[in-house]
Amino acid sequence: MIGMWQAMVIDCEDPSALATFYEQLLGMIRLDDQPDWVSIGDAPDRPGLAFAAVTPYVAPAWPGHISPAQAHVDVKVKDLDLAEEQVLALGATLTGEGSDTFRVYLDPQQHPFCLVSW
Repeated sequence: MIGMWQAMVIDCEDPSALATFYEQLLGMIRLDDQPDWVSIGDAPDRPGLAFAAVTPYVAPAWPGHISPAQAHVDVKVKDLDLAEEQVLALGATLTGEGSDTFRVYLDPQQHPFCLVSW
């Protein structure tokens, strides 16, 4: 195991409004509330849902792939450098995007996912 599932992240226009919808739908609580990022879950130490503001936001079309669904998995790791080495060996591709607390990769079929550490 390289890391633990942290969150399913859904790109959206208004993270707070979408988080409120899912809080009410799933009975979850708000764990992190920032202008461009909101996360909800059962408890701070369990995987949850997160909502990230993206601009411009283009809503997905269903069914179809002209404007596909926009979500990715966050994987919490202890050591970003070590985890990066391991996921690259599994066939992931580094996108070059991220910060000192997260890095963005593509899986072997080009779906984005993030390694996170905080």
